[in-house]
Amino acid sequence: MTGVRHSEIVATGVHIPSLEVPNDVLRERFAALGDRIDKLEGKTGIARRFYAPDDQATSDLAVAAGRAALERAGLTPDDVDLILVGTDTPDFITPSTSVVVQEKLGARRAGTFDIGCACASFPTALATAAGLIATNRALENVLVIGAYMMHKLADPSDVSIFFYGDGAGAAVVRPSAAPGVLGAAFQADGRLARSWGIYAGGTVEPASVAAIEAGRTQVRIIENYPREVNEEGWVNLTRRLAAENGFTVEDIDLAIFTQVNKTTIERVAGSLGLPMEKAHLTMQKVGYTGSACIPIALHDAIEAGRLRAGDLVVLVGSGVGYNQAAIAFRAGEAMLRPA
Repeated sequence: MTGVRHSEIVATGVHIPSLEVPNDVLRERFAALGDRIDKLEGKTGIARRFYAPDDQATSDLAVAAGRAALERAGLTPDDVDLILVGTDTPDFITPSTSVVVQEKLGARRAGTFDIGCACASFPTALATAAGLIATNRALENVLVIGAYMMHKLADPSDVSIFFYGDGAGAAVVRPSAAPGVLGAAFQADGRLARSWGIYAGGTVEPASVAAIEAGRTQVRIIENYPREVNEEGWVNLTRRLAAENGFTVEDIDLAIFTQVNKTTIERVAGSLGLPMEKAHLTMQKVGYTGSACIPIALHDAIEAGRLRAGDLVVLVGSGVGYNQAAIAFRAGEAMLRPA
């Protein structure tokens, strides 16, 4: 093998389900908590979220977003060589959600695997796709999907359900003549693994009547993460990504951070010296969509005309565990082509 094999995003697609749940619905549900919903809205910027029908699973959201991205790229499911699905709300503990997506999509030639680092999954999956394309000359079309359906795994009487909206976003990654994906950076801290998660249903505590009755098969915030996890972590990761890939923060044309808290993004942008107009936000439109929020925000920015060919884009994802991942790429003409 000779020469460097580059890769780029050539198309994106999203799927937002139809059932809108505005904050007024939650204000009524949690009226006993006074102005708690008002405070959460003011801090996070989340005004509404959308739920999928009860008969759908995470794979259904992923298939819809994946199909939209393929259509935009002018490809069919038969063209797909590999499917990567990033989610922490899988259809099953095992088998992987990606194989379910493959079957539902009809991408019978494609290999698949899941990437499970919560909201850091999509930038991690993009970096994985780029690395695999670089080292496998037969690999042409990689479908990367982030999907999320945490509201089904949450306690509807727990106010933390405020955060969870359903959705999926996808990207098609292909080889390119010039560098599209520039590089990625990762960091984690497993000391916080017991702070936020679903703690029964795996091998530590298999599902049982006692676990279900105690709510341990549902997502729980046991202890809030320190603000520094994101407010310092995202800053450090962005600066490291820039230093390792030959650009500066000032060079960034668009930054997309995990869409969970507008206040956090404002503080991070301030610390980086990054104007807020360069930080695209979508939580006010679709809520917090976890593993899907970064590709949804990227697609939204493209649709809004926020990008031009050659623009430098940085995606920074932060997920429970905790995992954090960042990736930098140049926007190509193919990605920005109208649908």
